[in-house]
Amino acid sequence: MPDVRAELVNRLAAAGVPEVEAVSFVHPAWVPQMAGAEEVMAGVCPGGSVVHAGLVLNERGYDRLATTSVAEVRFAFGCTDAFNGRNANASVAESLAAAGRVVARARADGRRTVVTLAVAFGCPFSGGVDPAAVLHLAEGVVAGGADEVIFADTIGVAVPRQIRHMVTAARTFGVPVGVHLHNTRNTGLANAYAAVEAGIDVIDASVGGAGGCPFAPNATGNISTEDLVYLLHGEGVDTGIDLPALVAVSQWLSHVLGRPLPGQVARAGLFAPVCD
Repeated sequence: MPDVRAELVNRLAAAGVPEVEAVSFVHPAWVPQMAGAEEVMAGVCPGGSVVHAGLVLNERGYDRLATTSVAEVRFAFGCTDAFNGRNANASVAESLAAAGRVVARARADGRRTVVTLAVAFGCPFSGGVDPAAVLHLAEGVVAGGADEVIFADTIGVAVPRQIRHMVTAARTFGVPVGVHLHNTRNTGLANAYAAVEAGIDVIDASVGGAGGCPFAPNATGNISTEDLVYLLHGEGVDTGIDLPALVAVSQWLSHVLGRPLPGQVARAGLFAPVCD
């Protein structure tokens, strides 16, 4: 439903979300839910302060993105061959090289680039992932010109000390650092707060906690955007997001999907914490 997805993007922008990964330029045979990216972007309201990003896994995806108004490219690949082979039909080395080519093309086209390293904390097929190897990959994509690097806990296995270590180490690379957190084992918000304490620049979240990963067995959605914003506002962090409006977006999406979403704040309601 490209029209519904476009409306979701527009509603999030109206709530003050600064950046929305609006579309994914992947093959519809692999991820049919993401089909029609071009139609989605045609329905997205231009202008305003929101940045619209698009996900690509290879140069064919960038070919499609380049025909749209998407301002930011997000190139994603897995940190293990086992996962990346299933997700992108490529080895880690092949995707690393492709990332460099996409970054170069995007820069020439005037687009900002973000590289997301999937399964950075654990792989469903290979098990634990060496943090040093992940940081080496991150350093490589930054050296290749990426404007930002994001570490993804794709299957939701990370704990706060891992997040603190990765963020602290990556901040030495000289570009904004982000985390992409799934809540599979209910550590997502704890990990987000650990990232804030470590000086994170960007935290990915999903309205209502919707989503998942079709190539990661048992993975649930990202941490809920409204739950994250509630936490950050309570801690005195100014996100610029209208939380009541964001909750309304989550409730709308739940109605559209015909099922409750995992996010807690939209169901429990807002509350103003009293602090010293």
